[in-house]
Amino acid sequence: MTEKDKMLKGMIYDANNDPALIAERRECKELCRDYNDLRPKDMDGRVSLLHRILGEVKGGILIEQPFYCDYGYNIFVGENFYANFNLVILDEAPVTFGDNVFIAPNCGFYTAGHPLDASERRMGLEYARPISVGNDVWIGAGVSVLPGVTIGNNCVIGAGSVVVRDIPSNSVAVGNPCRVIKTIGPELNETM
Repeated sequence: MTEKDKMLKGMIYDANNDPALIAERRECKELCRDYNDLRPKDMDGRVSLLHRILGEVKGGILIEQPFYCDYGYNIFVGENFYANFNLVILDEAPVTFGDNVFIAPNCGFYTAGHPLDASERRMGLEYARPISVGNDVWIGAGVSVLPGVTIGNNCVIGAGSVVVRDIPSNSVAVGNPCRVIKTIGPELNETM
């Protein structure tokens, strides 16, 4: 079993010493560099390159530059996706975004984690857990979403939050660690 196979199966794997994974990350970094160097008004070029970088794009997409990811092929985006400046996605495991997801500046989605045992960390070992974001989600500025988290449909995640556990649908959640502070009902159409 290759280190990539282990990575994709959620097992402990060696990300730092495997030539194949290093090559894939390097190629993705080249594509991200190309994307970030495009003129902002070159919308056709930007969309075309995002389709090359990402695993799946179902509809309209705009990611403001700069944008960074590790592999790209593990990122799946629904329709009407917008992310503001400085989006970082460490996609060692799948990161799935539903339809109508809006992400404010300086947000990160991190599927990679490291063992608690220092000797394993020194060897470059890590694990990856998928992240899933539902439909109609708004993620505020400076949010970090950690490995294995699911954010349900129709959620608002407040600025600066660190999401360490699942957030149920129809929730407003904030804080570090992020916690639900309000349920959004169908009759509510207000801002925070």
